[in-house]
Amino acid sequence: MTDTRIQKLAHNLIHFSCAVAPGERVLIEGIGPVEELVRALVRETYAAQALPFVWLRRPDINRELALGATAPQLDLRARFEGDMMAQMQAYIGVRGGDNSTEMSDVPAEKLALTAARYNEPVHSKIRVPKTKWVVLRYPTPGMAQQANMSTAGFEEYYFNVCNLDYSKMDAAMDALQALMERTDKVHIVGPGTDLRFSIKGMPAIKCAGHMNIPDGEIFTAPVTGSIEGKLAYNTPSVLEGFTYENIRFHFEKGRIVKACCNDDARIEQVLNRDAGARGVGEFALGVNPYITAPMKDTLFDEKIAGSFHFTPGCCYDECDNGNKSALHWDLVCIQTPEYGGGEIYFDDVLVRSDGRFVLPELQCLNPENLV
Repeated sequence: MTDTRIQKLAHNLIHFSCAVAPGERVLIEGIGPVEELVRALVRETYAAQALPFVWLRRPDINRELALGATAPQLDLRARFEGDMMAQMQAYIGVRGGDNSTEMSDVPAEKLALTAARYNEPVHSKIRVPKTKWVVLRYPTPGMAQQANMSTAGFEEYYFNVCNLDYSKMDAAMDALQALMERTDKVHIVGPGTDLRFSIKGMPAIKCAGHMNIPDGEIFTAPVTGSIEGKLAYNTPSVLEGFTYENIRFHFEKGRIVKACCNDDARIEQVLNRDAGARGVGEFALGVNPYITAPMKDTLFDEKIAGSFHFTPGCCYDECDNGNKSALHWDLVCIQTPEYGGGEIYFDDVLVRSDGRFVLPELQCLNPENLV
């Protein structure tokens, strides 16, 4: 018997997140042990009078492929899979698996090659701009362990987060979206952080359940060349199987000129991948009331209430600041009191203090008003 929470999630993904219409083609990509949700999504797609297509993959097989990948092989794969992606009106990516470090021993040059020759042409250039898409994780014992929770406790948490009333969140974001779109100067301060940049003229995009599940952020992008100062992130980040901790960046004229973490050489390799990797493509504020602590999973961590993320690498097409890269690395800083606090100012006006919005028109986004 299908868990009713899974059926509710599948319904929300098809009807709210992707707003699938009759006759549309929906690509469902499942990675790892996610078959129960994939089956529910297939049923829900047919119920919407649409057409489901399914890719099933495994993290360990992805690793083997990456270890021996060549440019011609990846180009051919990107051409075949890109052609299929281009035929879709919607894409749902479900990722599960108990080993978040599966790719940790794949050489950096192979990871970079895969990102540039497969991920960028198929996902960055086709899926993201040309489909209604949503990506999400699937609860596993390994994810529960990452979150320091029991398996049953994590499942309950997961479905609370993923089946949140995102239509309510969407409406609550309107005032912050409008404020960000009339803001020029941003100033962020906190432990190890004193960062200034401009977002003048950049759009602000609401993320309330249409592209990521869980969701809960509003993002924009810094004006190219405007970033100055230092930034200390306080959440770990898993990138390509390695856990980066205590990341520190120093910016000059919009570029990362100095970086350090628990492996300085490794982070330098990441930032040297291409010309855009040392620029920043996204600045976002997290507001999901159920997500309050990091669990080394970006889809959750970047939505933490009271957090912001500042993203080395590629911008999004809908908020294009001109920074292009095969990298898009959402790194998170939490500013609630438990994580050291901090303030965010827009045009020298205090907007958020210690993770809580202080302006009256924004207080609807504080956690107690979104649950």
